[in-house]
Amino acid sequence: VQLVESGGGLAQPGGSLRLSCAASGFEFERYGMAWYRQAPAKRDLVASIGNDGNRVDYADSVKGRFTISRDNAKNTVTLQMNSLKPEDTAVYYCAKSKWIFGTSFVDSYDYWGQGIQVTVSS
Repeated sequence: VQLVESGGGLAQPGGSLRLSCAASGFEFERYGMAWYRQAPAKRDLVASIGNDGNRVDYADSVKGRFTISRDNAKNTVTLQMNSLKPEDTAVYYCAKSKWIFGTSFVDSYDYWGQGIQVTVSS
């Protein structure tokens, strides 16, 4: 299993970034996926999505600003981040759920990407 994140970097407050995760080595369409972030020590759920693209869930802090989506034909999951705030600064991780849906529990995920830095600063 491989999960490779891309699209991070530096953005100004109020700006946008789009993170992508390319998945391989498993039947992508059978599993939920999620984005987590870590800053500095605790890893928190940002958003999760079920295997069929339904059952999406967001952290309260990103609702209305971030959108998670997936393309089962391309084995990718995307996080569109708008109206970025300095407190969104973190390392973002793509994660594969053990189930068809995502949850907010870290132990529900069995594979993780290497992480990608997102910095929001003027």
